[in-house]
Amino acid sequence: MNKMKEKFKALSDATRLKIYMMLTERTLCACQLLDKLDISQPTLSHHMKILENTGLVITDKKGTWTHYHMNEDTVRSFIDFFQNIHDKPRDEEEVFSCDT
Repeated sequence: MNKMKEKFKALSDATRLKIYMMLTERTLCACQLLDKLDISQPTLSHHMKILENTGLVITDKKGTWTHYHMNEDTVRSFIDFFQNIHDKPRDEEEVFSCDT
């Protein structure tokens, strides 16, 4: 549960969420991300390190360039997480009770 919490926390930042959404479309290098964001290179590095450390993004070094893409395994873990919540049996009276 803590790993999933860290992933949600990482995506709660608007810049990181925007980066992640951009990476759902295709692999991008740091320079392409910087062209689309109003942030400095050190700030991008900070955000990418958080996304990488939480397993949301995979980094590939190609010479002097760093390319980023989303981690498909993490996408599947999100799907599984929400599917488990959806499929979990629950007592309807408990869920919709207004009594305190």
